[in-house]
Amino acid sequence: MGKKSRKEREIKRESFSSKRTAQKRTVTLKAAGILTVIAAISAYASYEFITMTGDVPGAPENAGKLGGEHIHASMLVRIFGDKYDFSLPNYQIKSSWIHFENQDGDTVHRHASGVELEFLFNSLKIAIDDKCFTFPDGRAFCTNEDYALKYFINHKEVNDIREYVVMEDDRILISYGPDNKSAIEKQLSELDSQMINR
Repeated sequence: MGKKSRKEREIKRESFSSKRTAQKRTVTLKAAGILTVIAAISAYASYEFITMTGDVPGAPENAGKLGGEHIHASMLVRIFGDKYDFSLPNYQIKSSWIHFENQDGDTVHRHASGVELEFLFNSLKIAIDDKCFTFPDGRAFCTNEDYALKYFINHKEVNDIREYVVMEDDRILISYGPDNKSAIEKQLSELDSQMINR
C-alpha cells in the first residue's frame, strides 16, 4: 500500500510541476509578446516624431521637419522702457517648434525651418502686427500720435516681424514708447550685450 501511495504522490507532483512549468512558460511568452508590441509602438512613435514635418496638426505653416534645425537668436521687448520678462514659466516652451527655454527669456530657439516669429508670439498668446503689441491679458500697445511700436532686426528697422524667420545670432528689438532715438540706441546696445544661450 505504501508503494502505491508514494507512486500516486510522485505522479501528482510531476503533474503539478509540469502544469506549473507550462503556466510559467505561458506567462513568459505573453510578457515577451506585450514587450515586443510596446517596443514596436515606441519605435514607430520615435520614427514619426523624428520625421515630423509641417503638415502635422498644430504645426506652423511652411515648417520643415521638427528637429531639422536648431537656431538661436536674441530678443528684447521694451514697453515704455520696461523689459518684458519671457523667463517666466508662462512663456517657457509653449511650442516645440520655436520657444524660450531654461528660464532664459532672451534667447529664442527655433527647431525647424520656415517657422515665423508670428508662430512664437501666437504660442505665447501675444498678438502682434505692424501697429500693435497685445499681451495675453488684453493690454494693447499700438502706434498712435504720441507713441510708436518699432521693430528692429540686427539694428535695421522693419515695419513688421510676423513673417520673419529668425536666423542664427539674429538680434531682435521690439520697442514701444515715445519716438526717442537715444532711447532706441540704448535698447539696441542692451540687445547687443545679451548672451545668446545655446
